[in-house]
Amino acid sequence: MNLNQLIKPVIAIALLFTFSSFTPSNEKWVNLLDKKLSQWEVYQSFKFTTSFNGQQPKDEKGNLIEPVGYNKNISNVFAVDELNGEPILHITGEIYGCVFTKQEFENYHLTLKVKWGDKKWEPRTEKLKDSGLLYHSIGECGVDYWRSWMLSQEFQIMEGHMGDHWGIASSAIDVRAFIPEGKMNTVASEKQAFLPIGPGTGLDGFCLRSADYESPADEWTTLELICFGDKSVRIVNGHVVMVLQNSRYVKDGKSIPLTKGKIQLQSEAAEVYFKDIRIKSIEKLPEGYSKYFN
Repeated sequence: MNLNQLIKPVIAIALLFTFSSFTPSNEKWVNLLDKKLSQWEVYQSFKFTTSFNGQQPKDEKGNLIEPVGYNKNISNVFAVDELNGEPILHITGEIYGCVFTKQEFENYHLTLKVKWGDKKWEPRTEKLKDSGLLYHSIGECGVDYWRSWMLSQEFQIMEGHMGDHWGIASSAIDVRAFIPEGKMNTVASEKQAFLPIGPGTGLDGFCLRSADYESPADEWTTLELICFGDKSVRIVNGHVVMVLQNSRYVKDGKSIPLTKGKIQLQSEAAEVYFKDIRIKSIEKLPEGYSKYFN
Protein backbone atom coordinates (compact mmCIF):
# COMPACT_ATOMS: atom_id res chain seq x y z
CA MET A 1 0.00 0.00 0.00
CA ASN A 2 1.46 3.39 -0.98
CA LEU A 3 1.31 6.62 0.98
CA ASN A 4 -1.63 7.92 -1.07
CA GLN A 5 -3.78 5.13 0.33
CA LEU A 6 -2.71 5.76 3.91
CA ILE A 7 -3.23 9.47 4.17
CA LYS A 8 -6.18 11.80 3.82
CA PRO A 9 -5.59 15.15 2.11
CA VAL A 10 -6.47 18.14 4.22
CA ILE A 11 -5.28 20.86 1.83
CA ALA A 12 -5.35 24.44 2.91
CA ILE A 13 -3.35 26.94 0.87
CA ALA A 14 -2.55 30.34 2.37
CA LEU A 15 -3.30 33.23 0.02
CA LEU A 16 -1.59 36.16 1.74
CA PHE A 17 1.68 37.60 0.44
CA THR A 18 4.39 38.79 2.81
CA PHE A 19 7.93 39.77 1.87
CA SER A 20 9.62 40.28 5.21
CA SER A 21 12.97 38.83 6.19
CA PHE A 22 12.92 36.33 9.06
CA THR A 23 15.63 34.92 11.28
CA PRO A 24 14.61 31.97 13.48
CA SER A 25 15.88 31.45 17.02
CA ASN A 26 19.56 30.62 17.45
CA GLU A 27 18.71 27.81 19.84
CA LYS A 28 15.52 26.25 18.50
CA TRP A 29 14.47 24.52 15.33
CA VAL A 30 11.48 26.15 13.63
CA ASN A 31 9.00 23.87 11.85
CA LEU A 32 8.15 25.22 8.40
CA LEU A 33 5.42 22.70 7.62
CA ASP A 34 1.98 22.59 9.23
CA LYS A 35 -1.48 21.35 8.25
CA LYS A 36 -2.44 24.69 6.73
CA LEU A 37 0.79 25.27 4.78
CA SER A 38 0.63 28.62 6.54
CA GLN A 39 4.26 29.62 5.97
CA TRP A 40 4.23 29.05 2.21
CA GLU A 41 2.90 30.59 -1.00
CA VAL A 42 2.13 28.73 -4.24
CA TYR A 43 3.06 29.34 -7.86
CA GLN A 44 1.99 27.27 -10.88
CA SER A 45 3.10 27.76 -14.47
CA PHE A 46 2.15 25.17 -17.11
CA LYS A 47 1.62 21.53 -17.97
CA PHE A 48 4.56 20.99 -20.30
CA THR A 49 4.98 18.48 -23.11
CA THR A 50 8.08 16.85 -24.52
CA SER A 51 8.13 19.47 -27.30
CA PHE A 52 8.76 22.38 -24.90
CA ASN A 53 11.69 24.53 -26.05
CA GLY A 54 11.79 27.29 -23.47
CA GLN A 55 9.22 29.47 -25.19
CA GLN A 56 5.89 30.42 -23.64
CA PRO A 57 3.39 27.71 -24.64
CA LYS A 58 0.66 28.43 -27.21
CA ASP A 59 -2.80 26.99 -27.72
CA GLU A 60 -4.06 25.29 -30.88
CA LYS A 61 -4.80 28.68 -32.44
CA GLY A 62 -1.30 29.98 -31.78
CA ASN A 63 -2.29 32.26 -28.92
CA LEU A 64 0.04 32.50 -25.95
CA ILE A 65 -1.09 30.59 -22.88
CA GLU A 66 -0.70 32.50 -19.62
CA PRO A 67 0.74 30.72 -16.57
CA VAL A 68 -1.70 29.67 -13.85
CA GLY A 69 -0.04 32.17 -11.51
CA TYR A 70 0.24 32.72 -7.77
CA ASN A 71 -1.84 30.92 -5.15
CA LYS A 72 -4.10 29.07 -7.57
CA ASN A 73 -3.74 25.44 -6.63
CA ILE A 74 -5.11 23.89 -9.82
CA SER A 75 -5.56 20.08 -9.72
CA ASN A 76 -4.62 20.13 -6.04
CA VAL A 77 -0.95 19.82 -6.99
CA PHE A 78 0.11 20.95 -3.51
CA ALA A 79 -1.57 19.38 -0.50
CA VAL A 80 -0.80 18.73 3.13
CA ASP A 81 -1.61 15.14 4.04
CA GLU A 82 -1.56 13.63 7.51
CA LEU A 83 -0.09 10.34 8.65
CA ASN A 84 -0.37 9.53 12.37
CA GLY A 85 -0.90 13.23 13.05
CA GLU A 86 2.23 14.23 11.15
CA PRO A 87 1.91 16.79 8.32
CA ILE A 88 3.36 15.66 4.99
CA LEU A 89 3.59 17.91 1.93
CA HIS A 90 2.34 16.03 -1.11
CA ILE A 91 3.32 17.45 -4.52
CA THR A 92 1.75 15.60 -7.45
CA GLY A 93 4.02 17.24 -10.05
CA GLU A 94 1.21 17.45 -12.62
CA ILE A 95 1.74 21.19 -13.18
CA TYR A 96 5.17 22.81 -13.00
CA GLY A 97 5.64 25.29 -10.19
CA CYS A 98 6.59 25.49 -6.54
CA VAL A 99 5.69 26.27 -2.99
CA PHE A 100 7.89 29.02 -1.58
CA THR A 101 8.30 30.48 1.88
CA LYS A 102 6.65 33.78 2.65
CA GLN A 103 9.79 34.87 4.47
CA GLU A 104 13.44 35.19 3.50
CA PHE A 105 16.18 33.35 5.35
CA GLU A 106 19.93 33.77 5.76
CA ASN A 107 22.62 32.10 7.87
CA TYR A 108 20.73 28.91 8.64
CA HIS A 109 20.69 25.14 8.89
CA LEU A 110 17.76 23.57 7.03
CA THR A 111 16.76 19.93 7.20
CA LEU A 112 13.95 17.94 5.58
CA LYS A 113 12.98 14.44 4.54
CA VAL A 114 11.88 13.49 1.02
CA LYS A 115 10.39 10.39 -0.59
CA TRP A 116 9.15 9.67 -4.12
CA GLY A 117 5.58 8.85 -5.08
CA ASP A 118 4.55 6.70 -8.02
CA LYS A 119 3.36 9.19 -10.64
CA LYS A 120 5.26 10.92 -13.45
CA TRP A 121 3.95 13.33 -16.06
CA GLU A 122 5.09 14.75 -19.38
CA PRO A 123 7.81 15.65 -20.16
CA ARG A 124 9.37 13.25 -17.60
CA THR A 125 7.40 10.05 -18.17
CA GLU A 126 10.50 8.32 -19.54
CA LYS A 127 12.96 10.17 -17.31
CA LEU A 128 14.07 10.16 -13.68
CA LYS A 129 11.74 11.56 -11.04
CA ASP A 130 12.69 15.14 -10.35
CA SER A 131 12.11 17.97 -7.88
CA GLY A 132 14.38 20.45 -6.13
CA LEU A 133 15.17 22.58 -3.10
CA LEU A 134 15.86 26.11 -4.30
CA TYR A 135 17.47 28.52 -1.86
CA HIS A 136 18.43 32.22 -1.78
CA SER A 137 15.37 32.71 -4.02
CA ILE A 138 14.63 36.30 -5.04
CA GLY A 139 12.33 38.16 -7.39
CA GLU A 140 9.37 36.76 -9.29
CA CYS A 141 8.65 33.19 -10.29
CA GLY A 142 8.92 32.21 -13.95
CA VAL A 143 12.32 33.73 -14.83
CA ASP A 144 14.01 30.39 -15.57
CA TYR A 145 14.00 28.16 -18.69
CA TRP A 146 10.91 26.30 -17.42
CA ARG A 147 9.11 29.56 -16.60
CA SER A 148 8.33 28.26 -13.13
CA TRP A 149 10.82 29.42 -10.50
CA MET A 150 12.64 32.37 -8.96
CA LEU A 151 16.29 33.19 -9.49
CA SER A 152 18.06 30.96 -6.97
CA GLN A 153 20.59 28.23 -6.27
CA GLU A 154 19.23 24.70 -6.69
CA PHE A 155 19.96 21.76 -4.42
CA GLN A 156 18.81 19.08 -6.86
CA ILE A 157 16.32 16.46 -5.68
CA MET A 158 16.32 13.73 -8.32
CA GLU A 159 16.52 9.95 -8.44
CA GLY A 160 20.21 9.11 -8.08
CA HIS A 161 21.15 12.79 -8.09
CA MET A 162 20.40 14.08 -4.60
CA GLY A 163 22.62 17.13 -4.17
CA ASP A 164 23.47 18.08 -7.78
CA HIS A 165 23.72 21.81 -8.45
CA TRP A 166 21.76 23.85 -10.95
CA GLY A 167 21.98 27.60 -11.28
CA ILE A 168 18.47 29.01 -11.76
CA ALA A 169 18.19 31.99 -14.12
CA SER A 170 21.35 34.12 -13.81
CA SER A 171 22.73 32.70 -10.56
CA ALA A 172 26.37 31.65 -10.36
CA ILE A 173 28.52 30.05 -7.66
CA ASP A 174 31.90 28.41 -6.98
CA VAL A 175 31.93 24.71 -6.11
CA ARG A 176 34.69 22.37 -5.03
CA ALA A 177 34.75 20.15 -8.10
CA PHE A 178 36.72 18.49 -10.85
CA ILE A 179 36.87 20.50 -14.05
CA PRO A 180 34.73 19.08 -16.88
CA GLU A 181 36.35 17.51 -19.90
CA GLY A 182 34.72 16.72 -23.22
CA LYS A 183 31.27 15.28 -22.60
CA MET A 184 31.98 14.71 -18.90
CA ASN A 185 30.11 16.84 -16.37
CA THR A 186 31.62 18.84 -13.57
CA VAL A 187 31.68 16.56 -10.50
CA ALA A 188 31.79 17.78 -6.91
CA SER A 189 34.73 16.79 -4.69
CA GLU A 190 35.68 18.29 -1.34
CA LYS A 191 39.32 17.54 -2.26
CA GLN A 192 39.29 19.84 -5.29
CA ALA A 193 39.72 23.59 -5.54
CA PHE A 194 36.70 25.86 -5.97
CA LEU A 195 35.55 26.05 -9.57
CA PRO A 196 33.35 28.97 -10.74
CA ILE A 197 30.27 27.85 -12.69
CA GLY A 198 27.38 29.76 -14.21
CA PRO A 199 27.08 33.05 -16.15
CA GLY A 200 30.38 34.79 -16.78
CA THR A 201 32.55 31.75 -15.98
CA GLY A 202 32.68 29.93 -19.30
CA LEU A 203 31.04 26.87 -17.70
CA ASP A 204 27.33 26.11 -17.42
CA GLY A 205 25.68 26.19 -14.01
CA PHE A 206 25.51 22.44 -13.45
CA CYS A 207 27.57 20.16 -11.22
CA LEU A 208 27.06 16.51 -10.22
CA ARG A 209 27.04 15.59 -6.52
CA SER A 210 30.15 13.77 -5.33
CA ALA A 211 28.36 10.44 -4.72
CA ASP A 212 24.92 8.84 -4.46
CA TYR A 213 23.67 8.49 -0.87
CA GLU A 214 19.94 8.40 -1.59
CA SER A 215 17.80 5.99 0.43
CA PRO A 216 15.94 3.09 -1.24
CA ALA A 217 12.86 4.24 -3.16
CA ASP A 218 10.36 3.35 -0.43
CA GLU A 219 12.32 5.08 2.35
CA TRP A 220 12.79 8.71 3.36
CA THR A 221 16.02 10.50 2.40
CA THR A 222 17.25 13.17 4.82
CA LEU A 223 18.62 16.33 3.21
CA GLU A 224 20.46 19.12 5.03
CA LEU A 225 21.48 22.52 3.75
CA ILE A 226 23.83 24.73 5.74
CA CYS A 227 24.16 28.33 4.55
CA PHE A 228 26.39 30.98 6.09
CA GLY A 229 27.27 34.16 4.25
CA ASP A 230 28.10 33.25 0.66
CA LYS A 231 28.90 29.65 1.60
CA SER A 232 26.76 26.51 1.61
CA VAL A 233 27.15 22.80 2.34
CA ARG A 234 24.82 20.08 1.04
CA ILE A 235 24.37 16.88 3.03
CA VAL A 236 22.48 13.71 2.03
CA ASN A 237 21.78 11.12 4.73
CA GLY A 238 24.68 12.48 6.76
CA HIS A 239 27.19 12.63 3.88
CA VAL A 240 28.56 15.90 2.50
CA VAL A 241 27.97 15.81 -1.27
CA MET A 242 28.82 19.38 -2.28
CA VAL A 243 30.66 22.43 -0.91
CA LEU A 244 29.96 25.85 -2.44
CA GLN A 245 30.90 29.48 -1.92
CA ASN A 246 30.72 32.93 -3.55
CA SER A 247 26.98 32.65 -4.20
CA ARG A 248 25.96 35.42 -6.59
CA TYR A 249 23.89 36.37 -9.59
CA VAL A 250 24.69 38.34 -12.70
CA LYS A 251 22.75 41.44 -13.74
CA ASP A 252 23.79 43.75 -16.56
CA GLY A 253 27.18 42.05 -16.61
CA LYS A 254 27.83 42.67 -12.91
CA SER A 255 28.06 40.04 -10.15
CA ILE A 256 25.83 40.70 -7.15
CA PRO A 257 26.06 38.68 -3.88
CA LEU A 258 23.21 36.22 -3.36
CA THR A 259 23.26 35.26 0.33
CA LYS A 260 19.64 35.27 1.45
CA GLY A 261 16.18 34.68 0.08
CA LYS A 262 13.13 32.47 0.12
CA ILE A 263 13.08 28.69 -0.10
CA GLN A 264 11.27 26.91 -2.93
CA LEU A 265 10.25 23.27 -3.32
CA GLN A 266 9.61 22.32 -6.93
CA SER A 267 6.75 20.63 -8.71
CA GLU A 268 8.52 19.14 -11.72
CA ALA A 269 6.47 16.37 -13.37
CA ALA A 270 7.03 13.80 -10.61
CA GLU A 271 5.11 12.92 -7.46
CA VAL A 272 7.07 13.63 -4.30
CA TYR A 273 6.52 13.91 -0.53
CA PHE A 274 8.27 16.14 2.01
CA LYS A 275 8.15 16.09 5.81
CA ASP A 276 10.05 17.31 8.89
CA ILE A 277 10.95 20.60 7.19
CA ARG A 278 12.83 22.50 9.91
CA ILE A 279 15.20 25.46 10.05
CA LYS A 280 17.33 27.25 12.64
CA SER A 281 19.61 30.25 12.43
CA ILE A 282 23.37 29.94 12.94
CA GLU A 283 26.02 32.49 13.91
CA LYS A 284 28.86 30.55 12.29
CA LEU A 285 29.45 27.39 10.33
CA PRO A 286 28.81 24.39 12.59
CA GLU A 287 31.83 22.62 13.97
CA GLY A 288 33.31 20.22 11.44
CA TYR A 289 32.12 22.10 8.33
CA SER A 290 34.40 25.17 8.31
CA LYS A 291 37.30 22.92 7.24
CA TYR A 292 35.77 22.59 3.77
CA PHE A 293 36.48 26.27 3.13
CA ASN A 294 40.14 26.37 4.21
